[in-house]
Amino acid sequence: MSAAAVEHPCDGEPESLLETANWLMEQHPGYRVEIIGGVVTVAPPPDGPHASTLTTLMIPFLAAGLHGEESRILQGIGLWLPGGPEDYAIPDLSIVDADLDEHVIENNCYDPAVFRLVLEVTSSNYNNDLRNKVTAYAEAKIPVYVIVNRKHGRVHVLTDPLADGYDSHQVYAPGQQVTLPASIGAEVTLDVADLLEAGQRRK
Repeated sequence: MSAAAVEHPCDGEPESLLETANWLMEQHPGYRVEIIGGVVTVAPPPDGPHASTLTTLMIPFLAAGLHGEESRILQGIGLWLPGGPEDYAIPDLSIVDADLDEHVIENNCYDPAVFRLVLEVTSSNYNNDLRNKVTAYAEAKIPVYVIVNRKHGRVHVLTDPLADGYDSHQVYAPGQQVTLPASIGAEVTLDVADLLEAGQRRK
């Protein structure tokens, strides 16, 4: 999603980043507010092709039975990050353990330990998904991070998190199939061309 760093002037005692983020969410309903690396970012509501990509992605996940008793497929839920005292992200799509409600940490955000996969669909500020979130999700030990890179027409699959990134970073082009790691709970294969076509704006 597109995102921009934000500074919020305040009177009296300075607000915490979390208070600033929550204030911004109240002022801008529908926008996505995150704190990554101690920086508050605000992303506008997604466009139609972005949403269409997420729907296209959910079809094979649902067909594989990942939304059931063992795991859930969820859009836009909070992931508490270990990189800073108030850091959190809101991935576009996540596959999580079904008992996630037992693992709320703060501010409606969940323990990264329940996340099997996080996925982002890029918008104008694609560098945030390709750089800042790579580090943040790796620090949180998210086992699989998928990026649908609409800007460059590629799908990235990152696995084996390390302290500052992922040990494995595979890039797939149209015409290729992506088989995701079995650790997400089922065998899922994604068609790169289908995802990228869904993410294109119709004229």
